[in-house]
Amino acid sequence: MPNTGDSFTTTLKQAHLEWGSHRHTNSRGIIYGEGYLQIPAQIARNLNITNSNSTNNNVYLCSSNDNFLTNVNLKATSCSHAGSIYAKQFHGSGNLKLLGDWFHHINAQIGDQIRIDFISPNQILLIKI
Repeated sequence: MPNTGDSFTTTLKQAHLEWGSHRHTNSRGIIYGEGYLQIPAQIARNLNITNSNSTNNNVYLCSSNDNFLTNVNLKATSCSHAGSIYAKQFHGSGNLKLLGDWFHHINAQIGDQIRIDFISPNQILLIKI
């Protein structure tokens, strides 16, 4: 788990802003409004951000500094290679449109940066820089 005070910054790409519609797979239909935050592999390892392949918690209580998101659940999921315990993204737990709604609210664009601050080992604050 991350430590209180840990943070990292991620740069938004089209795939992050349009996760459900900008796809290179036919594994499911197009769903508009979904979004996610990338966790670079080195950051995931350094901060110990794990997915469900680990016994650690992978759901975080999240708020945004603009108060659009308040105490919602973000889940750390996926991995860069099969079986890895390190997550490669955050998305809404049970709601893949959660971050897409926030991206719309903050008028997020490709190239914008989002800082992810760990205010405790299981609480996140999102800040558009």
